[in-house]
Amino acid sequence: MSWLFGINTGQGNPPQYPAPPPPPPPGSDDKGSGSKGGDGGKGLSKMDAYRFDSAALERAAKAAKDLETSKFSKEALELTKQQEITTQFEHQKKIKEYEGQLEQMKLEQIRVAQDEKRKTLAEETKQHQQRAQYQDQLARKRYEEQLAQQARTQEETLRRQEESVQKQEEMRKATLEYEADLRYKNEMKRIEAELRGKAKIDRENQDIIRDQIKLKAQEQRQTVLESIKTAGSVLGTGFQAFISDWDKVSATAAGLTLVAIGVYAAKYGTGVAAKYVESRLGKPSLVRETSRFTALEALKHPVKTVQKLQKKPQDALQGIILRPSLEERLRDVAIATNHTKKNKGYYRNILMYGPPGTGKTMFAKSLAQHSGMDYAIMTGGDVAPMGKEGVTAMHKVFDWAQTSRRGVLLFVDEADAFLRKRSTEMISEDMRATLNAFLYRTGEQSKKFMLVLASNQPEQFDWAINDRLDEMVEFDVPSLEERERMVRHYFGLYVLQPAAEKKRRMKVDQFDYGVKCTQIAAMTEGLSGREIAKLGVAWQAQAYSSEDGMLTQKMIDSIVQDAVKQHQKKIFWRQEQEKMSQPTAFKSAKDAASFNAPTPKPS
Repeated sequence: MSWLFGINTGQGNPPQYPAPPPPPPPGSDDKGSGSKGGDGGKGLSKMDAYRFDSAALERAAKAAKDLETSKFSKEALELTKQQEITTQFEHQKKIKEYEGQLEQMKLEQIRVAQDEKRKTLAEETKQHQQRAQYQDQLARKRYEEQLAQQARTQEETLRRQEESVQKQEEMRKATLEYEADLRYKNEMKRIEAELRGKAKIDRENQDIIRDQIKLKAQEQRQTVLESIKTAGSVLGTGFQAFISDWDKVSATAAGLTLVAIGVYAAKYGTGVAAKYVESRLGKPSLVRETSRFTALEALKHPVKTVQKLQKKPQDALQGIILRPSLEERLRDVAIATNHTKKNKGYYRNILMYGPPGTGKTMFAKSLAQHSGMDYAIMTGGDVAPMGKEGVTAMHKVFDWAQTSRRGVLLFVDEADAFLRKRSTEMISEDMRATLNAFLYRTGEQSKKFMLVLASNQPEQFDWAINDRLDEMVEFDVPSLEERERMVRHYFGLYVLQPAAEKKRRMKVDQFDYGVKCTQIAAMTEGLSGREIAKLGVAWQAQAYSSEDGMLTQKMIDSIVQDAVKQHQKKIFWRQEQEKMSQPTAFKSAKDAASFNAPTPKPS
């Protein structure tokens, strides 16, 4: 049977089936077979449909018989069973896969239902949140309206109280004036009565009074004459005795001489000592402002002196608003200076340059206080008027700085006024000598003082000054972020804080302060920190000058617009000045070029 199932094809021979019957002859009556190819079997007769071919059944019976007699029948049966089992397993596998697909579809349906439920819950939560936010907004609005109503009620109550107090005060003043008027009239009547009575008594006792005056005058004249006679006799006797004794005359002359010498010695000695103390402890004439106090100032202001001594170092950038990168750099400078002072190292000289009003002087003072040093501020414009005394004054400044135990931060504002180039600038001999003295005293690093220069035109410095600078820091006009921080800071300092104290005549109208500060920062492009600080002072002055002390939004906008216009006018003036100075500079450069050009040779 192996040939039947396709196995063991190499063993045995397959059974021989009987050959099929030969086709009918061409001339037979069976016409259906000849017409199969032409009309597709449509021409078969009815008897062909009911005809049974027994040859195929015989062949199958013979094949089964041959199979039973074959030696591979059992194997073929087992193989058939195995194929049947395999077929059943495949059907079961398909059933399991179908069941798994059903379970997967159920899980998918559950997941879709969960997603829909989750979306429904999320939408409900969103609706609840929106409803809660809306209710919160309504509650806030009601609360703000209640606060506004309470404020109006309080203002009305205060106004009525003020009117009542004012009426009571007017009534009290009227009562006091009436009482004072009555008292004045009574006093005048009493004085008039007393004067009349006294005049009447004087008229009646006129003779007696005249005699008393004559007696008093005669007694006083006799007393004075006797005193003069007695003093003259005593002085005459004493002078006669003094002249007759030569030793007394010599001792008196020597004593007077020694007294005169002592007076003049004390006078000149005190002057010399005062000059020495002033040179060591007194403030030099070039120093405009300093945190270092003298003995005289300590005696005049002991409370301030104690407060200065007890004051702790503060943050170097407290109250100073700059760019974040510049703040980080200046903070590094402050930390380095503080540690330099603690470790008694050499201080580094710094140049701070940039437009005016950008915080250079503020940072210099704060740096000195943060480092625990004394600061001294001098301006370059004070050096030129000193003339020949400039060299001595400059040496006094540095000698004074050398005597400090805490170290001195010497801040020179407008340093380009006297530290100009010696080779190109037209400066006087006195200014040149003062500049040389400054260069001599700053030629080496110092442990006693730290030099900080501030200038709007650092390109005018002498090259020797540039060589003495260890670090240069640029202070630029604030950007939008810094301007907004400054506006918020000065608005709170000059407007909100005085209004909150309720001790001054200032009130602020109700509006969004944060939005207004942002708008002001956008409007004030190009303004320096000092100009923004002046805006706060102008707002405060405008509120004080108003009728009710109320600062409104319209007042703030008006002041800001005026400040912007003034700033633009300053810029226009500077541009006009630069245009006027450009032809002169061009002409000077052209003359210099023609002067330095070689003379052409004659042809």
